[in-house]
Amino acid sequence: MMSKSHDRSNPLIVQSDRTVLLEADNPSYAEARNQLGRFAELLKCPEHIHTYRITPLSLWNAASAGMGTDAILNFLDEFSKYPVPPNIRSEVIEYIGRYGRLRLLKDENRLILESDDANLIAEIWRIKTVRKLLDRQLNFQRLLVLPNCRGRVKQELINVGFPVEDLAGYADGASLDIEIKSNAASDQAFSLRHYQVDAVSSFHAGGDVRGGAGVIVLPCGAGKTVVGIGVMSQLRTQTLILVTNITAARQWVRELLDKTTLTLDQIGEYSGEAKEHRPVTIATYQILTWRKSKTGPFPHFDIFNSMNWGLIIYDEVHLLPAPIFRITAEIQACRRLGLTATLVREDHKESDVFSLIGPKKCDIPWKVLEHQGWIATADCTEVRVRLPNDQRIRYATADRRAQFRLASENPRKFDVLDALLARHKDDRVMVIGQYLDQLRSIARRIDAPLIVGSTPNHERERLYDDFRSGHCKCLVVSKVGNFSVDIPDANVLVQISGTYGSRQEEAQRLGRILRPKVNGSLAHFYSIVTRDSRDQDFAANRQLFLTEQGYSYRIIDQHEIDP
Repeated sequence: MMSKSHDRSNPLIVQSDRTVLLEADNPSYAEARNQLGRFAELLKCPEHIHTYRITPLSLWNAASAGMGTDAILNFLDEFSKYPVPPNIRSEVIEYIGRYGRLRLLKDENRLILESDDANLIAEIWRIKTVRKLLDRQLNFQRLLVLPNCRGRVKQELINVGFPVEDLAGYADGASLDIEIKSNAASDQAFSLRHYQVDAVSSFHAGGDVRGGAGVIVLPCGAGKTVVGIGVMSQLRTQTLILVTNITAARQWVRELLDKTTLTLDQIGEYSGEAKEHRPVTIATYQILTWRKSKTGPFPHFDIFNSMNWGLIIYDEVHLLPAPIFRITAEIQACRRLGLTATLVREDHKESDVFSLIGPKKCDIPWKVLEHQGWIATADCTEVRVRLPNDQRIRYATADRRAQFRLASENPRKFDVLDALLARHKDDRVMVIGQYLDQLRSIARRIDAPLIVGSTPNHERERLYDDFRSGHCKCLVVSKVGNFSVDIPDANVLVQISGTYGSRQEEAQRLGRILRPKVNGSLAHFYSIVTRDSRDQDFAANRQLFLTEQGYSYRIIDQHEIDP
Protein backbone atom coordinates (compact mmCIF):
# COMPACT_ATOMS: atom_id res chain seq x y z
CA MET A 1 0.00 0.00 0.00
CA MET A 2 1.41 3.40 -0.99
CA SER A 3 1.76 6.13 1.58
CA LYS A 4 -0.66 8.98 1.08
CA SER A 5 2.13 11.22 -0.22
CA HIS A 6 2.69 8.75 -3.10
CA ASP A 7 -0.97 7.96 -3.75
CA ARG A 8 -1.55 8.08 -7.54
CA SER A 9 -5.12 9.23 -6.91
CA ASN A 10 -3.86 12.50 -5.44
CA PRO A 11 -4.47 15.67 -7.50
CA LEU A 12 -0.96 17.22 -7.64
CA ILE A 13 2.22 16.63 -9.60
CA VAL A 14 5.09 18.73 -8.22
CA GLN A 15 7.89 19.18 -10.76
CA SER A 16 11.52 20.18 -10.35
CA ASP A 17 11.08 23.27 -12.58
CA ARG A 18 8.88 24.78 -9.80
CA THR A 19 5.64 24.10 -11.66
CA VAL A 20 2.80 22.27 -9.95
CA LEU A 21 0.10 20.52 -12.01
CA LEU A 22 -3.38 20.22 -10.52
CA GLU A 23 -6.06 17.88 -11.91
CA ALA A 24 -9.30 19.85 -12.18
CA ASP A 25 -11.43 16.67 -12.25
CA ASN A 26 -9.96 15.21 -9.08
CA PRO A 27 -12.30 14.87 -6.04
CA SER A 28 -9.74 16.76 -3.92
CA TYR A 29 -9.41 19.58 -6.47
CA ALA A 30 -11.17 22.32 -4.50
CA GLU A 31 -9.26 21.66 -1.28
CA ALA A 32 -5.94 21.46 -3.13
CA ARG A 33 -6.62 24.61 -5.16
CA ASN A 34 -7.46 26.65 -2.07
CA GLN A 35 -4.21 25.71 -0.36
CA LEU A 36 -1.98 25.81 -3.43
CA GLY A 37 -3.12 29.32 -4.33
CA ARG A 38 -1.76 30.58 -1.02
CA PHE A 39 1.90 29.99 -2.01
CA ALA A 40 2.01 29.45 -5.79
CA GLU A 41 1.05 31.64 -8.75
CA LEU A 42 -1.61 30.40 -11.14
CA LEU A 43 -0.15 30.25 -14.66
CA LYS A 44 -3.06 28.73 -16.56
CA CYS A 45 -6.21 26.77 -15.88
CA PRO A 46 -7.72 25.27 -19.03
CA GLU A 47 -10.28 22.49 -18.81
CA HIS A 48 -8.45 19.59 -17.15
CA ILE A 49 -4.94 20.40 -15.89
CA HIS A 50 -4.17 23.67 -14.08
CA THR A 51 -0.58 24.86 -13.86
CA TYR A 52 0.91 26.81 -10.96
CA ARG A 53 4.47 27.99 -10.34
CA ILE A 54 6.25 28.36 -7.03
CA THR A 55 8.30 31.58 -7.11
CA PRO A 56 10.24 33.52 -4.50
CA LEU A 57 7.57 36.24 -4.58
CA SER A 58 4.71 33.77 -4.22
CA LEU A 59 6.47 32.19 -1.21
CA TRP A 60 7.10 35.59 0.36
CA ASN A 61 3.43 36.46 -0.08
CA ALA A 62 2.58 33.22 1.72
CA ALA A 63 5.09 33.91 4.49
CA SER A 64 3.67 37.41 4.99
CA ALA A 65 0.26 35.80 5.53
CA GLY A 66 1.70 33.52 8.22
CA MET A 67 2.14 30.35 6.14
CA GLY A 68 5.32 28.53 7.14
CA THR A 69 7.62 25.93 5.62
CA ASP A 70 6.04 22.98 7.43
CA ALA A 71 2.52 23.89 6.27
CA ILE A 72 3.63 24.13 2.62
CA LEU A 73 5.72 20.95 2.55
CA ASN A 74 3.16 18.92 4.50
CA PHE A 75 0.49 20.00 2.04
CA LEU A 76 2.63 19.04 -0.96
CA ASP A 77 3.46 15.68 0.59
CA GLU A 78 -0.18 14.96 1.37
CA PHE A 79 -1.62 15.90 -2.03
CA SER A 80 1.16 14.93 -4.48
CA LYS A 81 1.04 11.77 -6.61
CA TYR A 82 4.82 11.43 -6.48
CA PRO A 83 7.56 12.43 -4.02
CA VAL A 84 8.23 16.16 -3.95
CA PRO A 85 11.55 16.83 -5.79
CA PRO A 86 14.40 17.56 -3.36
CA ASN A 87 15.23 20.91 -4.98
CA ILE A 88 11.64 22.11 -4.41
CA ARG A 89 11.84 21.17 -0.75
CA SER A 90 15.13 23.07 -0.47
CA GLU A 91 13.81 26.16 -2.25
CA VAL A 92 10.66 26.33 -0.14
CA ILE A 93 12.80 26.12 3.01
CA GLU A 94 15.27 28.69 1.64
CA TYR A 95 12.81 31.34 0.43
CA ILE A 96 10.28 31.06 3.24
CA GLY A 97 13.23 31.28 5.63
CA ARG A 98 14.33 34.58 4.11
CA TYR A 99 11.08 36.35 4.96
CA GLY A 100 11.30 37.89 8.41
CA ARG A 101 15.08 37.59 8.68
CA LEU A 102 15.14 41.33 8.01
CA ARG A 103 12.65 43.49 9.88
CA LEU A 104 11.87 47.19 9.81
CA LEU A 105 11.00 48.57 13.24
CA LYS A 106 10.30 51.96 14.79
CA ASP A 107 12.47 52.90 17.77
CA GLU A 108 11.07 56.20 19.03
CA ASN A 109 11.34 58.32 15.86
CA ARG A 110 14.08 56.23 14.28
CA LEU A 111 13.61 53.60 11.59
CA ILE A 112 15.67 50.49 12.29
CA LEU A 113 16.57 47.58 9.99
CA GLU A 114 17.11 44.60 12.28
CA SER A 115 18.09 40.94 12.02
CA ASP A 116 18.98 38.20 14.49
CA ASP A 117 21.71 37.20 12.01
CA ALA A 118 24.77 39.41 12.48
CA ASN A 119 26.36 38.02 9.31
CA LEU A 120 23.31 39.08 7.28
CA ILE A 121 23.51 42.60 8.72
CA ALA A 122 27.18 42.74 7.75
CA GLU A 123 26.32 41.58 4.23
CA ILE A 124 23.54 44.17 3.87
CA TRP A 125 25.89 46.93 5.08
CA ARG A 126 28.27 46.10 2.21
CA ILE A 127 25.66 46.27 -0.59
CA LYS A 128 26.24 49.64 -2.29
CA THR A 129 22.66 50.19 -3.47
CA VAL A 130 21.39 49.60 0.07
CA ARG A 131 24.22 51.32 1.93
CA LYS A 132 23.29 54.73 0.43
CA LEU A 133 19.90 54.44 2.18
CA LEU A 134 21.44 53.74 5.59
CA ASP A 135 22.78 56.19 8.15
CA ARG A 136 25.02 53.96 10.23
CA GLN A 137 25.40 50.57 11.87
CA LEU A 138 24.10 50.70 15.46
CA ASN A 139 25.39 47.26 16.48
CA PHE A 140 25.89 43.80 15.01
CA GLN A 141 22.15 43.32 14.57
CA ARG A 142 20.78 46.78 13.78
CA LEU A 143 21.17 49.40 11.05
CA LEU A 144 19.74 52.93 11.15
CA VAL A 145 17.76 53.78 8.01
CA LEU A 146 17.86 57.31 6.65
CA PRO A 147 14.64 59.37 7.01
CA ASN A 148 12.05 58.85 4.26
CA CYS A 149 13.86 55.77 2.91
CA ARG A 150 11.47 53.15 4.32
CA GLY A 151 10.08 52.24 0.92
CA ARG A 152 13.29 52.52 -1.06
CA VAL A 153 15.23 50.27 1.31
CA LYS A 154 12.53 47.60 0.93
CA GLN A 155 12.75 47.93 -2.86
CA GLU A 156 16.50 47.56 -2.96
CA LEU A 157 16.57 44.63 -0.57
CA ILE A 158 13.94 42.60 -2.45
CA ASN A 159 15.92 43.24 -5.64
CA VAL A 160 18.88 41.41 -4.07
CA GLY A 161 16.68 38.59 -2.79
CA PHE A 162 15.91 39.69 0.76
CA PRO A 163 12.30 40.66 1.43
CA VAL A 164 11.76 42.86 4.48
CA GLU A 165 9.01 42.31 7.01
CA ASP A 166 7.77 45.83 7.71
CA LEU A 167 6.73 46.11 11.36
CA ALA A 168 7.26 49.85 11.68
CA GLY A 169 3.53 50.54 11.93
CA TYR A 170 1.41 53.34 10.54
CA ALA A 171 0.15 56.79 11.41
CA ASP A 172 -3.54 56.76 12.29
CA GLY A 173 -4.37 59.86 10.27
CA ALA A 174 -7.20 62.26 11.09
CA SER A 175 -10.36 60.49 12.20
CA LEU A 176 -13.37 60.29 9.91
CA ASP A 177 -16.82 59.12 10.94
CA ILE A 178 -17.84 56.65 8.22
CA GLU A 179 -20.21 53.71 8.45
CA ILE A 180 -21.66 51.30 5.91
CA LYS A 181 -25.42 51.59 5.44
CA SER A 182 -27.60 48.52 5.90
CA ASN A 183 -29.79 49.92 3.15
CA ALA A 184 -28.14 51.62 0.20
CA ALA A 185 -29.45 54.97 -0.98
CA SER A 186 -31.15 53.05 -3.79
CA ASP A 187 -33.38 51.49 -1.05
CA GLN A 188 -31.89 48.04 -1.59
CA ALA A 189 -30.61 46.01 1.35
CA PHE A 190 -26.82 46.09 1.38
CA SER A 191 -24.04 44.20 3.10
CA LEU A 192 -20.60 42.98 2.14
CA ARG A 193 -20.45 39.54 0.52
CA HIS A 194 -18.59 36.81 2.40
CA TYR A 195 -15.45 37.05 0.26
CA GLN A 196 -15.44 40.85 0.57
CA VAL A 197 -15.60 40.52 4.37
CA ASP A 198 -12.69 38.06 4.25
CA ALA A 199 -10.68 40.43 2.04
CA VAL A 200 -11.21 43.35 4.45
CA SER A 201 -10.24 41.16 7.43
CA SER A 202 -7.10 39.92 5.66
CA PHE A 203 -6.01 43.47 4.98
CA HIS A 204 -6.87 44.90 8.40
CA ALA A 205 -5.48 41.97 10.42
CA GLY A 206 -7.27 43.22 13.52
CA GLY A 207 -5.24 46.44 13.46
CA ASP A 208 -1.93 44.60 13.92
CA VAL A 209 1.26 46.03 12.37
CA ARG A 210 1.29 43.00 10.06
CA GLY A 211 -1.89 44.36 8.49
CA GLY A 212 -2.57 47.75 6.98
CA ALA A 213 -0.64 47.37 3.72
CA GLY A 214 -1.36 44.99 0.89
CA VAL A 215 -3.15 44.11 -2.32
CA ILE A 216 -6.60 42.58 -2.86
CA VAL A 217 -6.99 40.71 -6.16
CA LEU A 218 -10.60 40.18 -7.24
CA PRO A 219 -12.16 39.65 -10.68
CA CYS A 220 -13.70 42.58 -12.53
CA GLY A 221 -17.31 42.96 -11.44
CA ALA A 222 -16.69 41.33 -8.04
CA GLY A 223 -16.87 44.57 -6.05
CA LYS A 224 -13.34 45.82 -5.43
CA THR A 225 -14.75 49.27 -4.68
CA VAL A 226 -16.93 47.72 -1.97
CA VAL A 227 -13.83 46.12 -0.42
CA GLY A 228 -12.21 49.57 -0.35
CA ILE A 229 -15.32 50.95 1.36
CA GLY A 230 -15.15 48.09 3.88
CA VAL A 231 -11.54 48.94 4.73
CA MET A 232 -12.44 52.64 5.11
CA SER A 233 -15.21 51.75 7.55
CA GLN A 234 -12.76 49.65 9.59
CA LEU A 235 -10.08 52.35 9.80
CA ARG A 236 -12.39 55.40 10.01
CA THR A 237 -9.68 57.77 8.86
CA GLN A 238 -9.20 60.40 6.18
CA THR A 239 -8.57 58.63 2.90
CA LEU A 240 -6.89 59.45 -0.42
CA ILE A 241 -8.12 57.31 -3.33
CA LEU A 242 -6.07 57.16 -6.55
CA VAL A 243 -7.91 56.11 -9.71
CA THR A 244 -7.29 55.74 -13.44
CA ASN A 245 -9.58 58.51 -14.75
CA ILE A 246 -12.43 60.90 -13.97
CA THR A 247 -15.05 58.29 -14.85
CA ALA A 248 -13.59 56.02 -12.19
CA ALA A 249 -13.43 58.91 -9.71
CA ARG A 250 -17.10 59.68 -10.13
CA GLN A 251 -18.02 56.03 -9.86
CA TRP A 252 -16.27 55.99 -6.46
CA VAL A 253 -18.26 59.09 -5.46
CA ARG A 254 -21.54 57.38 -6.42
CA GLU A 255 -20.64 54.24 -4.50
CA LEU A 256 -19.55 56.13 -1.38
CA LEU A 257 -22.73 58.20 -1.33
CA ASP A 258 -24.90 55.16 -2.02
CA LYS A 259 -23.38 52.77 0.52
CA THR A 260 -21.89 54.88 3.33
CA THR A 261 -22.88 57.68 5.67
CA LEU A 262 -20.45 60.09 3.98
CA THR A 263 -21.99 63.26 2.56
CA LEU A 264 -21.10 65.03 -0.67
CA ASP A 265 -19.30 67.84 1.14
CA GLN A 266 -16.91 65.25 2.68
CA ILE A 267 -15.83 63.87 -0.72
CA GLY A 268 -13.52 65.79 -3.06
CA GLU A 269 -12.38 65.29 -6.63
CA TYR A 270 -8.81 66.13 -7.58
CA SER A 271 -8.52 65.97 -11.35
CA GLY A 272 -8.02 68.09 -14.43
CA GLU A 273 -11.47 69.58 -13.77
CA ALA A 274 -11.44 70.12 -9.99
CA LYS A 275 -8.87 70.59 -7.23
CA GLU A 276 -10.80 69.79 -4.05
CA HIS A 277 -9.21 68.79 -0.73
CA ARG A 278 -11.74 66.93 1.42
CA PRO A 279 -11.60 64.20 4.14
CA VAL A 280 -12.05 61.68 1.32
CA THR A 281 -10.30 62.88 -1.83
CA ILE A 282 -10.31 60.98 -5.12
CA ALA A 283 -7.42 61.87 -7.44
CA THR A 284 -6.60 60.63 -10.93
CA TYR A 285 -3.23 59.19 -11.89
CA GLN A 286 -3.19 61.57 -14.89
CA ILE A 287 -3.29 64.77 -12.84
CA LEU A 288 -0.78 63.50 -10.29
CA THR A 289 1.77 62.57 -12.96
CA TRP A 290 1.33 65.77 -14.98
CA ARG A 291 4.27 68.16 -15.20
CA LYS A 292 5.33 70.96 -17.53
CA SER A 293 8.40 69.16 -18.86
CA LYS A 294 9.91 65.70 -18.79
CA THR A 295 12.48 66.80 -16.20
CA GLY A 296 10.30 69.19 -14.21
CA PRO A 297 8.73 68.57 -10.80
CA PHE A 298 5.30 67.03 -10.29
CA PRO A 299 3.33 70.00 -8.91
CA HIS A 300 0.31 67.97 -7.84
CA PHE A 301 2.26 65.64 -5.54
CA ASP A 302 1.37 68.15 -2.82
CA ILE A 303 -1.95 66.27 -2.52
CA PHE A 304 -0.10 63.57 -0.56
CA ASN A 305 0.63 66.06 2.20
CA SER A 306 -2.46 68.26 1.93
CA MET A 307 -4.47 66.32 4.52
CA ASN A 308 -3.67 64.00 7.41
CA TRP A 309 -4.28 60.80 5.46
CA GLY A 310 -4.55 57.53 7.36
CA LEU A 311 -5.21 55.41 4.25
CA ILE A 312 -4.29 55.57 0.57
CA ILE A 313 -6.24 53.33 -1.83
CA TYR A 314 -4.60 52.54 -5.17
CA ASP A 315 -7.34 51.49 -7.59
CA GLU A 316 -6.17 49.35 -10.54
CA VAL A 317 -2.81 49.05 -8.78
CA HIS A 318 -1.40 46.95 -11.64
CA LEU A 319 -1.40 50.20 -13.69
CA LEU A 320 0.45 52.27 -11.09
CA PRO A 321 2.69 54.75 -12.97
CA ALA A 322 6.38 54.90 -12.09
CA PRO A 323 6.14 58.44 -10.58
CA ILE A 324 3.44 57.20 -8.18
CA PHE A 325 5.74 54.33 -7.17
CA ARG A 326 8.40 56.93 -6.35
CA ILE A 327 6.17 59.07 -4.15
CA THR A 328 4.73 55.93 -2.52
CA ALA A 329 8.25 54.94 -1.52
CA GLU A 330 8.40 58.16 0.52
CA ILE A 331 4.99 57.94 2.26
CA GLN A 332 5.19 54.54 3.88
CA ALA A 333 3.68 55.72 7.17
CA CYS A 334 0.20 55.67 5.55
CA ARG A 335 -1.77 52.46 5.38
CA ARG A 336 -1.91 51.36 1.73
CA LEU A 337 -4.53 49.26 -0.05
CA GLY A 338 -4.06 48.12 -3.64
CA LEU A 339 -7.08 46.90 -5.63
CA THR A 340 -6.79 45.02 -8.92
CA ALA A 341 -8.24 42.25 -11.05
CA THR A 342 -4.75 41.04 -11.96
CA LEU A 343 -1.26 41.65 -10.62
CA VAL A 344 0.14 41.02 -14.11
CA ARG A 345 2.28 44.03 -15.05
CA GLU A 346 3.71 44.23 -18.54
CA ASP A 347 6.81 45.94 -17.04
CA HIS A 348 7.31 43.01 -14.60
CA LYS A 349 7.39 45.29 -11.53
CA GLU A 350 5.30 42.98 -9.35
CA SER A 351 8.08 43.02 -6.73
CA ASP A 352 7.73 46.82 -6.48
CA VAL A 353 4.03 46.39 -5.73
CA PHE A 354 4.97 43.88 -3.01
CA SER A 355 7.58 46.22 -1.48
CA LEU A 356 5.81 49.57 -1.72
CA ILE A 357 2.09 48.78 -1.54
CA GLY A 358 2.32 45.51 0.37
CA PRO A 359 1.99 41.75 -0.04
CA LYS A 360 -0.98 40.08 -1.67
CA LYS A 361 -3.65 39.64 0.99
CA CYS A 362 -6.42 38.00 -1.04
CA ASP A 363 -6.61 36.46 -4.53
CA ILE A 364 -9.80 34.70 -5.60
CA PRO A 365 -9.84 32.94 -9.02
CA TRP A 366 -12.38 34.30 -11.49
CA LYS A 367 -14.03 30.93 -12.06
CA VAL A 368 -14.60 30.40 -8.33
CA LEU A 369 -16.75 33.52 -8.10
CA GLU A 370 -18.45 32.65 -11.38
CA HIS A 371 -19.46 29.24 -10.01
CA GLN A 372 -20.80 30.94 -6.87
CA GLY A 373 -22.88 33.31 -9.00
CA TRP A 374 -21.08 36.52 -7.99
CA ILE A 375 -19.93 37.31 -11.54
CA ALA A 376 -21.56 36.45 -14.85
CA THR A 377 -20.70 33.38 -16.88
CA ALA A 378 -18.91 34.50 -20.04
CA ASP A 379 -18.82 32.95 -23.49
CA CYS A 380 -15.65 34.00 -25.37
CA THR A 381 -15.47 33.80 -29.16
CA GLU A 382 -12.74 34.78 -31.59
CA VAL A 383 -14.00 35.46 -35.10
CA ARG A 384 -11.30 35.29 -37.77
CA VAL A 385 -11.49 37.21 -41.03
CA ARG A 386 -9.14 37.41 -44.01
CA LEU A 387 -7.55 40.52 -45.42
CA PRO A 388 -9.10 41.68 -48.71
CA ASN A 389 -7.04 40.63 -51.73
CA ASP A 390 -6.18 44.23 -52.60
CA GLN A 391 -4.49 44.71 -49.19
CA ARG A 392 -2.39 41.55 -49.08
CA ILE A 393 0.56 42.92 -51.07
CA ARG A 394 0.51 46.11 -49.02
CA TYR A 395 0.55 44.01 -45.83
CA ALA A 396 3.37 41.76 -47.06
CA THR A 397 5.66 44.72 -47.86
CA ALA A 398 4.93 46.78 -44.72
CA ASP A 399 7.08 46.87 -41.58
CA ARG A 400 5.86 44.93 -38.57
CA ARG A 401 4.20 47.90 -36.82
CA ALA A 402 2.33 48.87 -39.98
CA GLN A 403 1.32 45.24 -40.50
CA PHE A 404 -0.35 45.19 -37.10
CA ARG A 405 -2.31 48.34 -37.81
CA LEU A 406 -3.36 47.19 -41.30
CA ALA A 407 -4.59 43.89 -39.89
CA SER A 408 -6.31 45.59 -36.94
CA GLU A 409 -8.20 47.96 -39.26
CA ASN A 410 -9.20 45.23 -41.71
CA PRO A 411 -12.43 46.58 -43.33
CA ARG A 412 -13.91 43.08 -43.41
CA LYS A 413 -14.29 43.32 -39.64
CA PHE A 414 -17.21 45.68 -40.28
CA ASP A 415 -19.23 42.88 -41.90
CA VAL A 416 -18.69 40.65 -38.85
CA LEU A 417 -19.72 43.49 -36.57
CA ASP A 418 -22.93 43.96 -38.56
CA ALA A 419 -23.73 40.26 -38.17
CA LEU A 420 -23.02 40.31 -34.42
CA LEU A 421 -25.21 43.36 -33.87
CA ALA A 422 -28.03 41.64 -35.77
CA ARG A 423 -27.58 38.55 -33.60
CA HIS A 424 -27.67 40.64 -30.39
CA LYS A 425 -30.19 43.30 -31.40
CA ASP A 426 -32.00 43.00 -28.04
CA ASP A 427 -28.82 43.15 -25.91
CA ARG A 428 -26.68 45.95 -24.47
CA VAL A 429 -23.59 45.98 -26.70
CA MET A 430 -20.26 47.78 -26.27
CA VAL A 431 -17.91 47.98 -29.27
CA ILE A 432 -14.36 48.74 -28.19
CA GLY A 433 -11.18 49.34 -30.15
CA GLN A 434 -7.79 50.96 -30.42
CA TYR A 435 -7.80 53.14 -33.54
CA LEU A 436 -9.88 56.31 -33.63
CA ASP A 437 -10.46 56.43 -37.41
CA GLN A 438 -11.77 52.87 -37.28
CA LEU A 439 -14.05 53.68 -34.34
CA ARG A 440 -15.41 56.82 -35.99
CA SER A 441 -16.25 54.81 -39.10
CA ILE A 442 -18.02 52.21 -36.96
CA ALA A 443 -20.02 54.82 -35.05
CA ARG A 444 -21.23 56.35 -38.32
CA ARG A 445 -21.95 52.95 -39.86
CA ILE A 446 -24.12 51.68 -36.98
CA ASP A 447 -25.40 55.11 -35.89
CA ALA A 448 -24.14 54.73 -32.31
CA PRO A 449 -22.58 57.28 -29.93
CA LEU A 450 -18.79 57.31 -29.62
CA ILE A 451 -16.66 57.93 -26.51
CA VAL A 452 -12.95 58.68 -27.00
CA GLY A 453 -10.27 60.40 -24.95
CA SER A 454 -11.27 63.85 -26.19
CA THR A 455 -14.95 63.39 -25.30
CA PRO A 456 -15.76 65.92 -22.52
CA ASN A 457 -16.41 64.23 -19.20
CA HIS A 458 -19.94 65.59 -18.86
CA GLU A 459 -20.72 64.10 -22.29
CA ARG A 460 -19.18 60.74 -21.28
CA GLU A 461 -21.30 60.63 -18.16
CA ARG A 462 -24.46 61.44 -20.15
CA LEU A 463 -23.74 58.69 -22.70
CA TYR A 464 -22.90 56.13 -20.01
CA ASP A 465 -26.12 57.04 -18.18
CA ASP A 466 -28.12 56.61 -21.42
CA PHE A 467 -26.53 53.19 -21.87
CA ARG A 468 -27.22 52.17 -18.25
CA SER A 469 -30.85 53.21 -18.53
CA GLY A 470 -31.40 51.33 -21.78
CA HIS A 471 -32.15 54.50 -23.78
CA CYS A 472 -29.05 53.64 -25.83
CA LYS A 473 -28.52 49.95 -26.68
CA CYS A 474 -25.08 50.21 -28.33
CA LEU A 475 -22.04 52.26 -27.44
CA VAL A 476 -18.69 52.58 -29.26
CA VAL A 477 -15.68 53.32 -27.02
CA SER A 478 -11.94 53.66 -27.38
CA LYS A 479 -9.52 52.26 -24.80
CA VAL A 480 -10.85 54.84 -22.32
CA GLY A 481 -13.53 52.21 -21.73
CA ASN A 482 -11.03 49.61 -20.54
CA PHE A 483 -11.21 50.60 -16.88
CA SER A 484 -13.69 51.43 -14.18
CA VAL A 485 -16.77 51.78 -16.33
CA ASP A 486 -19.70 50.57 -14.24
CA ILE A 487 -22.35 49.34 -16.66
CA PRO A 488 -24.12 46.50 -14.85
CA ASP A 489 -26.49 45.50 -17.67
CA ALA A 490 -23.94 45.41 -20.53
CA ASN A 491 -23.83 41.80 -21.66
CA VAL A 492 -22.09 41.87 -25.06
CA LEU A 493 -18.66 43.30 -25.84
CA VAL A 494 -17.17 43.28 -29.34
CA GLN A 495 -13.43 43.92 -29.47
CA ILE A 496 -12.60 45.24 -32.91
CA SER A 497 -8.91 46.00 -32.19
CA GLY A 498 -6.57 46.03 -29.21
CA THR A 499 -3.28 47.27 -27.80
CA TYR A 500 -0.80 44.77 -29.20
CA GLY A 501 -0.53 41.78 -26.82
CA SER A 502 -1.72 43.35 -23.56
CA ARG A 503 -3.06 40.64 -21.24
CA GLN A 504 -4.21 43.34 -18.81
CA GLU A 505 -6.39 44.93 -21.44
CA GLU A 506 -8.03 41.64 -22.39
CA ALA A 507 -8.92 40.99 -18.75
CA GLN A 508 -10.24 44.50 -18.19
CA ARG A 509 -12.35 44.46 -21.34
CA LEU A 510 -14.01 41.19 -20.41
CA GLY A 511 -14.56 42.70 -16.98
CA ARG A 512 -16.83 45.38 -18.46
CA ILE A 513 -19.55 42.72 -18.92
CA LEU A 514 -19.01 40.43 -15.93
CA ARG A 515 -21.42 41.95 -13.45
CA PRO A 516 -24.12 39.30 -12.81
CA LYS A 517 -27.26 39.82 -14.87
CA VAL A 518 -30.68 40.14 -13.27
CA ASN A 519 -32.03 37.40 -15.56
CA GLY A 520 -28.92 35.20 -15.17
CA SER A 521 -28.05 35.49 -18.87
CA LEU A 522 -24.62 34.84 -20.36
CA ALA A 523 -22.09 37.55 -21.09
CA HIS A 524 -20.70 37.39 -24.64
CA PHE A 525 -17.16 38.53 -25.43
CA TYR A 526 -16.19 38.66 -29.12
CA SER A 527 -12.77 39.44 -30.57
CA ILE A 528 -12.63 40.05 -34.33
CA VAL A 529 -9.15 39.11 -35.57
CA THR A 530 -7.48 39.11 -38.98
CA ARG A 531 -6.38 35.58 -39.87
CA ASP A 532 -2.68 34.79 -40.52
CA SER A 533 -1.50 38.22 -39.42
CA ARG A 534 0.21 40.14 -36.63
CA ASP A 535 -3.28 40.83 -35.32
CA GLN A 536 -3.80 37.09 -34.78
CA ASP A 537 -0.35 36.67 -33.19
CA PHE A 538 -0.99 39.41 -30.64
CA ALA A 539 -4.55 38.18 -30.01
CA ALA A 540 -3.12 34.83 -28.89
CA ASN A 541 -0.98 36.58 -26.27
CA ARG A 542 -3.82 38.88 -25.20
CA GLN A 543 -5.97 35.86 -24.42
CA LEU A 544 -3.37 34.26 -22.17
CA PHE A 545 -4.56 35.82 -18.94
CA LEU A 546 -8.16 34.77 -19.49
CA THR A 547 -7.28 31.24 -20.56
CA GLU A 548 -5.10 31.07 -17.44
CA GLN A 549 -8.20 31.97 -15.45
CA GLY A 550 -10.13 29.10 -17.02
CA TYR A 551 -11.91 30.80 -19.90
CA SER A 552 -11.84 29.02 -23.24
CA TYR A 553 -12.07 30.76 -26.60
CA ARG A 554 -14.18 29.29 -29.36
CA ILE A 555 -12.54 30.14 -32.68
CA ILE A 556 -14.79 30.46 -35.71
CA ASP A 557 -14.48 31.76 -39.24
CA GLN A 558 -16.31 34.79 -40.57
CA HIS A 559 -18.73 32.72 -42.65
CA GLU A 560 -19.91 30.91 -39.52
CA ILE A 561 -21.35 34.10 -38.08
CA ASP A 562 -22.74 35.79 -41.18
CA PRO A 563 -26.55 35.98 -41.09
